[in-house]
Order: sequence, then C-alpha cells, then structure tokens
Amino acid sequence: MRLSTHETVQRIWTVRLHPQPDGPLLSCPQCTLHGYRLQAASARSVALTHLARHARRDVLPRHLRTCQCRARNCSWHPRHRGCAGPVLLALTCDRSGRVWRLADACAACAAATINTAVVPDTLLASARARPADAPARRARPPHGPGERLRVRETLTYLGVALPRFSSPAARLLALQCALRADGRGHVRLPSGLLRSMQLHGRAELWHELEHAGWLRCSLLQRPHVEARLLDADMQTQTSGRGARARAAHWALRPVPLVAPRGMSPAVQLTALVLAAHTSDSFGSAEIDVLARLGGQSLQQVEDLLDQLVRSRLLAAWQHLREHDEISWHLPEHGTPSSAAVTMRPARCPAQLTPPGLPRHSPEG
Repeated sequence: MRLSTHETVQRIWTVRLHPQPDGPLLSCPQCTLHGYRLQAASARSVALTHLARHARRDVLPRHLRTCQCRARNCSWHPRHRGCAGPVLLALTCDRSGRVWRLADACAACAAATINTAVVPDTLLASARARPADAPARRARPPHGPGERLRVRETLTYLGVALPRFSSPAARLLALQCALRADGRGHVRLPSGLLRSMQLHGRAELWHELEHAGWLRCSLLQRPHVEARLLDADMQTQTSGRGARARAAHWALRPVPLVAPRGMSPAVQLTALVLAAHTSDSFGSAEIDVLARLGGQSLQQVEDLLDQLVRSRLLAAWQHLREHDEISWHLPEHGTPSSAAVTMRPARCPAQLTPPGLPRHSPEG
C-alpha cells in the first residue's frame, strides 16, 4: 500500500508568470494558486519559493525517485547517451523567464537540459533535519567528494541564477557568498579572505551582482563586506552551514587543480569548474556545461583549457565531438619541467583518452 501511495506523489512542479501592466500574475497548475498578483521586482523569488514549498511538502524517499524526464521520453533536452547518475532536483526556466519547472531528473538529463540548475539538498532541508551531533562533524578535513559535489551544485545553481556572461571574478565572489551565507541569506566576507582571492577593493564586482538583482550590499568600506542575498533559495538555507563552509574553503584551493597565484579570474574559475568534475585524475563534461558554469563562449573555453595545460594544471584535454564533451587528464607525479610542458600540444591525443571514454580523433 505504501508503494501505491508514493506513485501518486507528483515530482514535477511548474509555475507561470503572466505579464500584466500592474504586475505579473502567478499561477500553479499543481495547486489552487491562480492569478496571484505580484510585484515585478519580487516575482522571481516568489515563484522559486512556491516551487520549494511543493518539493518540501511532496517528499519521496530517494530510492523511489525516478527521472521524470525519462518518463516523458526525454523531451526536455537534446538527445544524449541516456539516463545516468543520481536522481536530483533540477530547476529549469524558459528563455523568457516566465515559466519555471522543478522536477526530479537524473544527473545526465539535468546536465543536458538548457537553462537548468541542480538544486542542492541543503537548500530544501528543514531545520529539524540537522542531527543533534552536527558540531562533532566539523573535524572533517576541508576537502573531499562531499565538498567537491557541493561546489559543483552551487556552480550549477549560479549558472542559472546569474546573467549568462557575468564576469568570472563576480562568479567567484558569488560562489563564496552562496556558500558562506547564513540561513537568512546574510553574508560577511572579511577583507583577508577577499585579499587571498585578489578581489579586495573590487567594488565593481559587488555592483555587478547588485545590478543582476542577486544581492544588496550594506557595507563596503569596512574591514569586511556585508551583504544580503536576494535570491529566495539563498534565504532558506537552514541547515548545512558547516558543510558549506568546508566547501567554500575547498573552492579557494580546489585540489588537485589549484591555479597559481596571479592567474586571471577566468583561469581560476575554469580550474575550479574542472576540479569539481574531476575524479581519479580524469574528468569530463559537456562543453556547453563548462561554458555556462564559467560564463564563457565555447571558443573561450578551449583557450582557457590551453592555458591550464601551459600552466601544468592539466596534462592534456580532448574535444570528443561525437558527444560534444570535453575530457581532460591531470599530470602525473613528477611532471616534466615547465619548458617541456609548454611545448606539449594542448589537445589530447587518442592514447591519453581515459578508460571508459570512447576514443575520438582530434579532427572529428
């Protein structure tokens, strides 16, 4: 009987914003909310908050959740290699920003769907979900699969929440704000942290995020910067602050792809995105995903990958054109001298293709 009850739980929620002269109207087919008038400035946050409430209310055990995209013959995205990875909550908006959908989707389908971000579990968890012995877990080192996954989820969220071509420096700043904010969306970044990121005194970056409507600064001329994140998701993080703090620390030095000091923010952000998608010295991701998370064009992504090879952070990389993916390979211990690496071709020859990935010629 319980299984039949779970089957009736809807795991796709959609809200629509209907433009009107005196403010948009919000409607939700899954409930009785129709024609609810909003202020234009807060319409997006209200829509996302409404979707989050549905997800919190219609809870389903993880082992019973399935890819809703696959149930609809994968009509939400271009054709790819098929469902793979864990089932996640994927947030999608159309190009007009008027229709928002929250649904269960596997990792592969979520990555293949445009204008989509994975919603971290911590953004939907309630305060009572925190175990009583949570402080004892702070002894964990600030690196590992958990921190890498959390950074990747937050980068994916920022890929949708921020404008398409927000600067890499602003994205790095927004990442630290998202991971270090408290449960009400308030964040305080000390000047020492900003200096270590080479972002101290960069008021234009805060103005860029303010112009995007993502945060509002209250203090800029103090030894620290205080701001409030305006996104509804950032104002409901009621658990996981310690875990997010560890992820924020790992993002500053994303082992094993730590960019040398002095590298441009674009190189630093690219190295961080690759580190979040790397396991056992190999990594791969669809090229449009790398472009979206880094706020770069496809050509810029390839140029930045070449810079990472010249900087010895990558041994080589390859564009697998058949699947429109980028694969890369980290240097082994005992990397040759800088001069030798600089002469190495940036594109990865077929023999360096990691196990499990199809071989593909660079000309393909």
